[in-house]
Amino acid sequence: MTDLILSLAADYGVPLLFVITFLSCLALPVPSSLLMLAGGGFAAAGDLTLAAVVAAAISGALIGDNLGFLIARRMGLRLDDWLLRRPRRAALRAQSEAYMDKWGSSSIFFSRWLVAPFGPYVNYVSGLSGVNWPRFALWGMAGEIVWVGLYVGLGYGFADNIAAISSLLGNLSGFLAALVAAAGLGLWMRHAIRVRAAARRHA
Repeated sequence: MTDLILSLAADYGVPLLFVITFLSCLALPVPSSLLMLAGGGFAAAGDLTLAAVVAAAISGALIGDNLGFLIARRMGLRLDDWLLRRPRRAALRAQSEAYMDKWGSSSIFFSRWLVAPFGPYVNYVSGLSGVNWPRFALWGMAGEIVWVGLYVGLGYGFADNIAAISSLLGNLSGFLAALVAAAGLGLWMRHAIRVRAAARRHA
């Protein structure tokens, strides 16, 4: 799979990177991180222009983020029903909402790059919950600049070890997302226990 992706990146380069980062921000399962690493690697080799790689990745991600936000704002309950229809989507939606409740605006920033699996779902939750759009767009742009800079920069600096870097970053991102989900579940359970204890005291 990695060889195929690298081959596609070599053949289609910047336009492919734009499309893939756009789709990834709409929660479609595409290898955006690996393609950004590959784009950085091809830029280091002189096959692509670094500025074009960065511009394509950032613009694709920003358009995807804001489109996901606006879809959620417009579709409301219909999108929420779609998210809840599959257990995995429902779990990510619930974890993203807990993440938003705990961290506020900074959750938009950190879900772009630190816990990237939550990113598209934070977009949807932000739109569903009525987050102010300029605030969402500003924090999202800041996070996407970090995300793209990190992956393209690592691809540029470690062009000979893209597969290993991709695996390492994927495992780290998954671990951090699981850690955040566990923390959110722990907070929810603590709140539920307190509510139940208060109800018993007043019974």
